[in-house]
Amino acid sequence: MRACSGLGRAASFAFSTGEGVGSGGKPPRRAWGKSLSPLERVRRMLPPEKAAEVGQCAAAPQALSEEKAAASPAVAASQPGAFRAGELVLAEMKRKYNRTLKLMCRLVAGSVLTSNGGLLPHRDIIGQMPGQMLRTSAGMRLQVRRPSLEEYVLLMPRGPTIAYPKDISAILTMTDIHLGDTVLEAGSGSGAMTLFLSKAVGPKGRVISYEIRDDHHSLAKKNYRHWCAAWKIGHTEEWPDNVNFILKDISTAAMDMKLLTLDAVVLDMVNPESALPVVQPSLKQGGVCAVYLANITQVIELLDRIRTSRLPFLCEKIIEVTHRDWLVLPAKIKNFKSNQVVETQENIEETLQKEYEENDIQDQVDLTESEYNELLSDDTETHCSVPYVARPSSWQDAHSAFLIKLRKFGPLHA
Repeated sequence: MRACSGLGRAASFAFSTGEGVGSGGKPPRRAWGKSLSPLERVRRMLPPEKAAEVGQCAAAPQALSEEKAAASPAVAASQPGAFRAGELVLAEMKRKYNRTLKLMCRLVAGSVLTSNGGLLPHRDIIGQMPGQMLRTSAGMRLQVRRPSLEEYVLLMPRGPTIAYPKDISAILTMTDIHLGDTVLEAGSGSGAMTLFLSKAVGPKGRVISYEIRDDHHSLAKKNYRHWCAAWKIGHTEEWPDNVNFILKDISTAAMDMKLLTLDAVVLDMVNPESALPVVQPSLKQGGVCAVYLANITQVIELLDRIRTSRLPFLCEKIIEVTHRDWLVLPAKIKNFKSNQVVETQENIEETLQKEYEENDIQDQVDLTESEYNELLSDDTETHCSVPYVARPSSWQDAHSAFLIKLRKFGPLHA
């Protein structure tokens, strides 16, 4: 009985794997059909060389699916996620005269975003995706998203006047900072320049920021820390921890400089001529020192000090960065019914049409009837029923600073 049961188990195993032998020496059809996939059946009907090609084709989709599975976590991690508590959020509200009100705050579950357009609880923002349109308690529309670094430095708390992003971009271009560089900054201020330098040098780089005033030193550290904390929550990677804030007068830091080799120097201080003799020995030959000064008399004093002290710096460039905004708006003639402008929005719901009339019509430029007809004349190619008028914005950024590019040169060879 035991032998029979053993044979039965062996026969059952052979049957299930398609290795049993049926009558006439042929494999049972049912076992062969159950054990092989349709692709395997086709492969067995083909010559050996063709069967190998079919096997390669069958393996390719599997390899592709495995590659997708391996890449999917990274792809998912790179996608922007929903807002979470502790993040920074930027809320934008459209106002009159084509102006936008921007509000920045840190999301806290029990807090409320307050504006002239009504209230919006933070719990209504948490869980939403960036770019979402929300309504306040007063019915105004807000768009919520994560602030860029430029927007953060313009809206963050400040003590001294910050270096504006347009000037910071020019300084980064001047100094030609790369990933992994060591950069010295004198004048931490509110931390605007420090944050951009931190981004430019990357995780393997280093930013050394000197500040003489305790309140400015504390504020710069606070703004940097808040940005790093919010970045860590809203992104898969952390912001590089590469800034060393030092509360000290740079003119008394000669001993500190002996241990450093600097790729670039950025001076944002009232009297940069006192810092140049200190930082000059540590700055590599051919390196750039960028100086940020508010008025032209300071520029003259700086250049005169370089000349009289025989410092090894050449002044390559003195620039003032200007920034000009433009308005491009739909026009309407005086006493012209606004519903003709709204008619260009063919598929907008009635509620959105009302908002368009309330918010957008007030931004349009008034034209006389003759000017309007001229814009719609046969000689002018028009692609819509409403002409557009473009002009510089009446709100323009004023002077912010002079930027001086100094390059360190080596001794003259005989």
